[in-house]
Amino acid sequence: MNIIMTSIFVDDQEKALRFYTETLGFVKKQDVPMGKHRWITLVSPDQQDGTELLLEPNDHPAAKAYQQKIYADGIPATMFGVADMQKEYNRLVEQGVKFTKEPTKIGDITIAVFDDTCGNLIQLIQK
Repeated sequence: MNIIMTSIFVDDQEKALRFYTETLGFVKKQDVPMGKHRWITLVSPDQQDGTELLLEPNDHPAAKAYQQKIYADGIPATMFGVADMQKEYNRLVEQGVKFTKEPTKIGDITIAVFDDTCGNLIQLIQK
């Protein structure tokens, strides 16, 4: 069994697509119209056949409530790995990304948390 896709709720798919591709550097893999929404998936540029990230609309009341509650409580919606935390942190700060937690070493890992502008906190981790 493999993880082939995971999703994240977003409040605006188009805005999320721009942020996740232009700012974070992910690559759009699928973009299929589905009524008033789209099936938009992204992949890592160096693993284009790897796990896909679905930008899921938060239109359902339960999805919106969940997203708002974990954000308010400071809980990241998902986690992305980076090879060099300080380099990635500096790159994102230069692009205007707002961090709620600067790079912090915890044992053998370093973490940081940023706001994705689409209703989520995202945690970065360097192992």
